[in-house]
Amino acid sequence: MIQDKIHHTPQEILDKEFKIDTRGYRLKEVDQYLDEVISDYETFLDAIKKLEAEKEELLNEIMHLKQELRNVKMSIDIAKENPSEVTNMDVLRRISNLEKIVYGKGDKEEREE
Repeated sequence: MIQDKIHHTPQEILDKEFKIDTRGYRLKEVDQYLDEVISDYETFLDAIKKLEAEKEELLNEIMHLKQELRNVKMSIDIAKENPSEVTNMDVLRRISNLEKIVYGKGDKEEREE
């Protein structure tokens, strides 16, 4: 995870003490430490960008799902207001009409040949 890539905690940065040479801090040690801090910040920034992108995608998905939910609720309300009872007889009549259309065309094509 991201914590494996982070070298220093804020408290470690605050408590960091550099060794002092005759001319001051050892520049190489300070530069190395600052390079690690910079690396940590870059890691944080990359993680933040990824999380922001993921958050945006999830918000868009939530909005899409909310819209779908509204549409389904409206469809349910409309269906409740206009109940249309479909009986087995209606289904059989529709199947019969479809069979006539499908098989009727097939018979005509065979007769023409």
